[in-house]
Amino acid sequence: MMDNSSIPFPDEAAHLEDMNKKLEYALERAEKDVEKLDREYKASKRYMAENRGEIDPHEMFQNELLLKQTDRTGAFSVEVRNRLMKLKESPYFARVDFCGEDETEEDPFYIGKFTFKYENDLLIYDWRAPVSGLFYDFETGPAFYDSPSGRIEGRLTRKRQFKIKDGVMEYALESSANVQDEILQRELSHTSDEKMKSIISTIQKEQNRIIRNEKAETLVIQGVAGSGKTSIALHRIAFLLYRHKRQLSARNVTILSPNKVFGDYISNVIPELGEEPIYELGFAELADIQLEGIIGFEKEHDPLEAREEAWIQRARYKSSMKFVSEMDEYIRQLPDLLFVPTDYIFGRFKADREWIRTRFRAYSGYPVKQRLSMTADDIYERFRSENIMEEDIPRRGTILKSLNSMLTIKNSFALYRAFYKWLGRPELFVMPSKKTLEWADVYPFMYLRAAFDGIKKSGVTKHLVVDEMQDYTPVQYAVLNQMFPCPKTILGDFGQSINPHYRYSLEDLRTIYPEAEFVTLSRSYRSTYEIMTFAKSVQNVVSLEPVERHGRAPVIISCADEQEKIREIKRKIRNFENGGNVSLGVILKTNRSAAQMYEILSADCNVSLITPESSSFQNGVTVTSIQMAKGLEFDEVILADADHENYRTEYDRSLLYIACTRAMHELTLLYSGKRTELVSSSFLQRPLVLV
Repeated sequence: MMDNSSIPFPDEAAHLEDMNKKLEYALERAEKDVEKLDREYKASKRYMAENRGEIDPHEMFQNELLLKQTDRTGAFSVEVRNRLMKLKESPYFARVDFCGEDETEEDPFYIGKFTFKYENDLLIYDWRAPVSGLFYDFETGPAFYDSPSGRIEGRLTRKRQFKIKDGVMEYALESSANVQDEILQRELSHTSDEKMKSIISTIQKEQNRIIRNEKAETLVIQGVAGSGKTSIALHRIAFLLYRHKRQLSARNVTILSPNKVFGDYISNVIPELGEEPIYELGFAELADIQLEGIIGFEKEHDPLEAREEAWIQRARYKSSMKFVSEMDEYIRQLPDLLFVPTDYIFGRFKADREWIRTRFRAYSGYPVKQRLSMTADDIYERFRSENIMEEDIPRRGTILKSLNSMLTIKNSFALYRAFYKWLGRPELFVMPSKKTLEWADVYPFMYLRAAFDGIKKSGVTKHLVVDEMQDYTPVQYAVLNQMFPCPKTILGDFGQSINPHYRYSLEDLRTIYPEAEFVTLSRSYRSTYEIMTFAKSVQNVVSLEPVERHGRAPVIISCADEQEKIREIKRKIRNFENGGNVSLGVILKTNRSAAQMYEILSADCNVSLITPESSSFQNGVTVTSIQMAKGLEFDEVILADADHENYRTEYDRSLLYIACTRAMHELTLLYSGKRTELVSSSFLQRPLVLV
């Protein structure tokens, strides 16, 4: 069907030709505007430099204002030009014809990446415009869209999809649900990219509802592997930036991503959709900002590498919901535990201890140190109002110093240590070295410090995106909520938990965010039906629905020893280099084993290594761990250690599932010794799987 339908309709071919001419003309004008403004800016700079000593201050001020205005206008002109350049490559991807219920004729709407106006005519509608929702949400028949003036009802009489590349139409199809699936299949069958791309031409109905959700203050997306949850979250941000451009800009959005490689991988999506890049950082960077000059901390360890049992127990306890509840109870009791007021007397002026205690407790919503400062202000104002004889009274700072001396614990570090004594579990607090916290203590310490000293809150961030939600602890969320008191988009998959020491669930997250809207994505798009069927045989995710895009069945290869395994990997790399795919991931369980494999392979093969210290992702052959592969995708995946030693527990089942679902088109599992028993025996009975 696709091949026969790939010939553009004559009217669409003519329309594209006309659109290309108008875009070309608009681009020429935009180029001239940019060049003109650039000349004016340089001329003004040159004039000011050459005549600096002769220009009076008033004229200098006017020239500086003119420069700033020219600079802003020039930046806008460059943005317009760049958008036109992108539109010229692919002006639009859809057309819908809509007839309002009070109208007699339908209007055609062409939908593209950006809006395009020509001589006051709106020729292309941004995919985020209200009318563009018709394409994503309806087949031909009764339809509606919500405009700023209210709901517009009517009928969708035509729906077409296009693929235009470099201004040339590759296909134009009269659209239906079946055709949309076929186009989706074609797009999914492509090889992977070095960076995540926009999906505006293939957004599905259930995805569109999430993207256009403007009402949820906090939106939590639970999505199976390959469901496109990260891409959807980024498209939602682009949509919000478009719809609320006066209140929200790219500088007001922050993304918390699991590592710098993943941050680099997703960095292209927002700029590709015409918005400025958004700020991306990780939990360690947040801790650096909060704790700089206060205390150090060790980096987070690879959760898959063995640690001593006592360390595991500490990490496990501090990742629980119970631990946060205990910290909250401790914080609730702090006024009585921490502050023991005495009468404050200065000459004939006196504030008795009960009055001081009452004022201190009145400010219960503030950190202890701020409450003391506010109480000191109250004492000062009371003394001032009583001072009818204009006698000497103490300064605010003097009063505050006395109040601080009434604290039983003087700083947040001592308070944190005291918390474990209050808990009756002093063994839970261990420092790896002087003035250095274990990673598991970093956010609990910040949580108590927030109650004692206060916490730096972001005044810039108006929307926070948290990816890989299942890999963060409840106490980390508690601190996040204090640092970022703003709307949030939180996403991940509790079926892909990477840390065996974390013990909380999606239901626990509902407790943390009781007012949030929770949505579920069950359809998986990344991998072939065969790969996802295999992955489900490893971990039976009941809700997972793989798209029926077919390919080769996964292959499991038994190797006599490690040397044969290495030879097999090198053979697969050679086949990859001679094939049409562009990315191959050699995935091992831990960062240490990935580094060892890289050392072996790099002697003879062109391979790259991704570690927690890496900052970018590139095509070719990549050796990495399951931890670092999360969120990434490869055309081909070789799981190099699928033996019983590495994958035998129920937790290992989740890791194996994560590794397998990184593959888009081909999956190979290698093992020597005893094969992992986590692969369903019913799957192994199928033909052409074992080699």
